[in-house]
Amino acid sequence: MTDTAMTNTAALAAEYRAARAKRARRAGLLKHIFLIATSLIMVYPLIWMLASSLKPDNQIFGDLSLWPSRFEWSNYWQGWNALPVSFTRFFWNSTVVTVLSVIGNVISCSFAAYAFARLEFTGKTIWFALMMMTLMIPYHVVLIPQYLLFLNLGWVDTYLPLIVPKFLAGDAFFVFLMIQFFRQLPRDLDEAAMIDGCSPFKIYWAIIMPLSLPAMATAAIFSFIWSWEDFLGPLVYLNDMNDYTVPLALRMFTSQDSVSQYGPMFAMSILSILPIVIFFVIFQRMIIQGIAMSGLK
Repeated sequence: MTDTAMTNTAALAAEYRAARAKRARRAGLLKHIFLIATSLIMVYPLIWMLASSLKPDNQIFGDLSLWPSRFEWSNYWQGWNALPVSFTRFFWNSTVVTVLSVIGNVISCSFAAYAFARLEFTGKTIWFALMMMTLMIPYHVVLIPQYLLFLNLGWVDTYLPLIVPKFLAGDAFFVFLMIQFFRQLPRDLDEAAMIDGCSPFKIYWAIIMPLSLPAMATAAIFSFIWSWEDFLGPLVYLNDMNDYTVPLALRMFTSQDSVSQYGPMFAMSILSILPIVIFFVIFQRMIIQGIAMSGLK
């Protein structure tokens, strides 16, 4: 091959690489534009609610602009003290219910998942199938029987119906999530621990649980979100305003008999989202790892 041919070949290869890099940059730019536009569509309701929390009530639905013409910072302190009970009480109630629910779900569901994934017992397949069938039962189907049960136990108008079931591995979703994670751990660890004289509980506590923090973090964040945002459960079982959680308190800002306070309601809604955002930011790396390794994706 002559020097001229080699030069032409090198030039053509360089042009091809440049064209391919240009197409890749153009495709990447289009992809980012699409993702940014989609993200804005998804985030728009939150941005609108944030803007509405800083507007007077008469401008929330009449003014289409997201930027308030006048910042009404008083919506926040008015909303905090607008109801007969301070929002401090409602946040404390939600915190108690949510924290205990998260602890109960993580502990009880991990116990059940460990039994299904690592132990052998009679009827294991049948019990696992029954547990998975509960995923297909809507909560509203069992609402009345559960209410009658808790009523006979004298638990209505207390937090017990919202907390105690969490300590009984009642959420099959979290059990299934942890089972998928536990099954990926090498069984050689169990066998080595049994040779050293470890009991099944010791194996769970010293080996399985430390290796399963990502899956437990995933269960914790989902349990936190669902418990914090739960409206139906507190609505059914709580009657005293002093025991209300944040979702029930937000409902009290709207009334069919009097003027609704939308500005303070949106302000309190923004504050109610902050704990979820903070919790997710702290544990996001473990959550992503838990979803990727448990097969939930």
